[in-house]
Amino acid sequence: MTEIPRGTVPEQTFYEQVGGEPVFRKLVHRFYEGVAADPVLRPMYPEEDLGPAEERLVLFLIQYWGGPRTYSDNRGHPRLRMRHAPFTVNREAHDAWLRHMRDAVDELELAPEHETQLWRYLTYAAATMINTPD
Repeated sequence: MTEIPRGTVPEQTFYEQVGGEPVFRKLVHRFYEGVAADPVLRPMYPEEDLGPAEERLVLFLIQYWGGPRTYSDNRGHPRLRMRHAPFTVNREAHDAWLRHMRDAVDELELAPEHETQLWRYLTYAAATMINTPD
């Protein structure tokens, strides 16, 4: 194990830099408020309560950005494409997902460099989930 020299502050993860769990909970809660009323995305959630899906996304993003590994501890490897395979994810769903995520990101009022980094990942992730041509 490498010892950190005295007086040196270890580099913070993105998760820590943006404010930790409360920030990711706010992001995902706002996102699912949009999903709840979306005619394209809502049918992808067969359960009436979106709470379990919201919790899964919160835990995934927390882990991805350097927070606790609770997602993998509970669900194993994320396997995002496999988990989304049963659903029709086309360009329309992609665009709807990003529209609600954009609203959620904007409400966080992150520092510009954090917003850019987060948005870059979210747009990449959304593009990789497309599994049905238009």
